[in-house]
Amino acid sequence: MMESLERPFGELPAALVDEVLKRTEDLGQKLLSDFEQVRARRQEWRESLKRAGLLHRDAEVPYMPIPTTCGVDGSYAIERLLASDLVAAAAVAVEGLTPPSETRYWPEPRHQVWVETEAHEAETGTILRALMIGMELELASRAPHEVVFLDGSLTTPLIYFNQALNKSQDALHLHTTVHLLDQVTLVLEAYLTVLASTRSDRCWLAIPKYTTRREIGQEMGWPNAYDDRGLLSFLLEPGEYTSPRVLQQPSEPWHLDLTPLTPAIRQTAERMVDKITSSLGEIQVVYYRPYPWLPALRLEMSRTVAENQARLATVLHGVRHQCGAPAVMEPYPLYMADRMVKHLPKAIPTFRQVTSQYIAETYRGNIGEIFLGLHGYRTESGV
Repeated sequence: MMESLERPFGELPAALVDEVLKRTEDLGQKLLSDFEQVRARRQEWRESLKRAGLLHRDAEVPYMPIPTTCGVDGSYAIERLLASDLVAAAAVAVEGLTPPSETRYWPEPRHQVWVETEAHEAETGTILRALMIGMELELASRAPHEVVFLDGSLTTPLIYFNQALNKSQDALHLHTTVHLLDQVTLVLEAYLTVLASTRSDRCWLAIPKYTTRREIGQEMGWPNAYDDRGLLSFLLEPGEYTSPRVLQQPSEPWHLDLTPLTPAIRQTAERMVDKITSSLGEIQVVYYRPYPWLPALRLEMSRTVAENQARLATVLHGVRHQCGAPAVMEPYPLYMADRMVKHLPKAIPTFRQVTSQYIAETYRGNIGEIFLGLHGYRTESGV
């Protein structure tokens, strides 16, 4: 492993490496041109933000005590074996840096996990991914902290759930599918809690690392080549944030196909989905750059949080307090949760090996059949 890190081109044909290196010069010129264009128009675009009343400083909001925080993230992995698939999904919640005056709620990380063996199925990853994000939402909705950070967009769960439910009809033989369908109402309830954020002592905040949305860019008439987060990372000064803007809506209305559910569950789920889609239409977006070493952070939150100056101040103060380390490019609890769950795919082969050893000790047939049947071809994973 160390050798591959030290010699990244060691296994590639020399001619291929030479061609890639030649093309990187052209790529560098294109990127340089983009950076120069942003630098040349930076002041112009900043002035347009000021004229539109979109630019603010965090010193303008009321001073609030440092809130307690936690971050939630998840991952899943599928070990494709000769005879079957070994699947695992986990969600982890990690408490943020605790103010000296506060008592820690969670001395140890909280988690949910699902591990199962499944028959070979192409859509296992789609189902497992929805289960993973459902576990994230359940952990987030039960967190006792004042500000709860979620990795990704607030729209992502609905997209994942819809994809999984559409595929579930063809994968009812999977244990993971059955478990997901059993948990649907609990997961939707947790999702609605996060989206609505009606409790005045709780704020749920989604912070996607990668985004293509352009709420502010469309309003200001900026070039389509730049997404909001990328451009605002160069425009915002440390300590500045943008006025809340309604989340960019899709070309078609939000929806969730509940056909696979039983009639009794479907009726309850439909009521919650109506509230969820309504809440998604009111989600607000704020970009905030707390320190010079950070890019602009995209903060997605409920309208009830964004339109309340005290709650917005609590959110901004929580983000700023958890981003104090220059080496960490996101709030500390999200960074820690991300690091933990990313080790799940790496651990799957070890889990397989332990399982193989246990079976080999009790199997009465040819032991070679065990190691052949549990031979792993590849590990698929996602976060």
